[in-house]
Amino acid sequence: MWFVYILYSKSINKYYIGITDNLEWRLERHNQGWGRFTKGGIPWELVYFERYRIKQEALKREKKIKSKKS
Repeated sequence: MWFVYILYSKSINKYYIGITDNLEWRLERHNQGWGRFTKGGIPWELVYFERYRIKQEALKREKKIKSKKS
């Protein structure tokens, strides 16, 4: 199972969109400062996610969401 997820950081008022096959682990990593782009926004809150069976479908959806982001 693959997940497209959206995180929100109150501290920097930003959203982050990503993809993973282990949502809990990935959120934990973001909040431990492992992500280069998310390090400065700790703590991150999961605000939305979608499930996909095929990685390619999740990647396509992630790209679509990111293209609408301003």
